[in-house]
Amino acid sequence: MRRRGLILLAAAGAGSIGAALLLAPGDTPAPETGGALAFPGLAERLSRAASLEIRRNDATLRVKREGDRWVLPDRHDYPIREARLRELLTGLSELRLVESRGSDPLNLARFGVDDPASPESTANHLRLLDAEGGVIVDVLLGRRRMRTQGNLPESVYIRRAGDSEAWLAEGRIPVETDAASWMERDVANLAAERVQRVVVRRVAVPAITVARAAPGAPLLVTDPPDPPQVDRTALDDIARAFEFLTFMDALPEAQTPGEAQGEARFELSGNLAVTVWGSRFEQFLFIRMLAEGSAEGEVEARLLNARWAGWAYQVGIWKEKAFLPRLEELTGGP
Repeated sequence: MRRRGLILLAAAGAGSIGAALLLAPGDTPAPETGGALAFPGLAERLSRAASLEIRRNDATLRVKREGDRWVLPDRHDYPIREARLRELLTGLSELRLVESRGSDPLNLARFGVDDPASPESTANHLRLLDAEGGVIVDVLLGRRRMRTQGNLPESVYIRRAGDSEAWLAEGRIPVETDAASWMERDVANLAAERVQRVVVRRVAVPAITVARAAPGAPLLVTDPPDPPQVDRTALDDIARAFEFLTFMDALPEAQTPGEAQGEARFELSGNLAVTVWGSRFEQFLFIRMLAEGSAEGEVEARLLNARWAGWAYQVGIWKEKAFLPRLEELTGGP
């Protein structure tokens, strides 16, 4: 992804498209496919939505609106993937009733829309609320039916709150109670060729510097000077440190666990610099990042910091060699 793509990615992560775009009723009405809407007028009410809750057995997903963004309160208010919420709310507003399946308790369990308090129930209980706790949507979502013939839409069994009757409804409702799958995991995507110079200061060892002699030239160890040999792969890994960077988990930076390993300052083309602090905890590396920019890099730095500020990201321990390499890892030494 080029620099422009990064800026767009960071802007989305910063919540600039906000809840208004996320929840605004669509300009184009849902196509008429037969059957009444399961939730008439829902599209017009979505702008009032303030929280979402999905329960299944002992798993609960909570999402809430904070200003112009939606966050996961059980994950330290980390921002969600907005596309996931948009898809779910669009699906609810376009869901259409196809056929009643009655209220026989045995069938309710078979369709997955029985009492969600039952230990054997597989129902997903979804509630969408406004800021005052008023109910916008309250529904049990059961088994989905996937159709493989032609271009036929998906269908799902549902039972609306206060209704004993199950329905087969037409539409796609992606339901997931695992909070990790809702997190916006994209951290950055800075192209390898943009990295021009890196100064690594690990704890209790002399600093090392790698740099390019000219734009487009390979990274080399420049301090200490004249190393006996270099590991080209290890140097390339430093350049690719920010390419398609994602995380396993995120914590508030004040809760960063483990032992500090040091810091590295990456200087990139486009008047951008990124400082990375790393801490090791068990088999993971936690990184914190700060971007600085001047001239053309000022906007990019601001967008990156809007995403990174206040967070420590858990990444694989192998990323330590890219962010905080040791001299022997770059020179093939003992």
